[in-house]
Amino acid sequence: QVQLVESGGGLVQAGGSLRLSCAASGRTFSSYAMGWFRQAPGKEREFVVAISGSGGRIDYADSVKGRFTISRDNAKNTVYLQMNSLKPEDTAVYYCAAGGMGTITRSPNYWGQGTQVTVSS
Repeated sequence: QVQLVESGGGLVQAGGSLRLSCAASGRTFSSYAMGWFRQAPGKEREFVVAISGSGGRIDYADSVKGRFTISRDNAKNTVYLQMNSLKPEDTAVYYCAAGGMGTITRSPNYWGQGTQVTVSS
């Protein structure tokens, strides 16, 4: 069992930056791919980005390429999402997820509780 706890959400103006963190429990953190998803009001949850256990492979959604950066620190059991050049359309609840790299974009095994990101225009 893996427990995920997100932090770092908040309110920011368009063009600003935020850094989300996701702390994971357990001693097998490096064996999991980690990802971020988001869900805007009235919309379905969507994939944002995923990183393999070693960090050697990263997949981004087209909507965030060049603006968002995922990283992980396996010694700290933590994954980060640096979000730059934020847009109002980035407003959503952001969820951390864990699973296999081949399946995390569609069906993660574990989810965090989510953290709200609001971008004002």
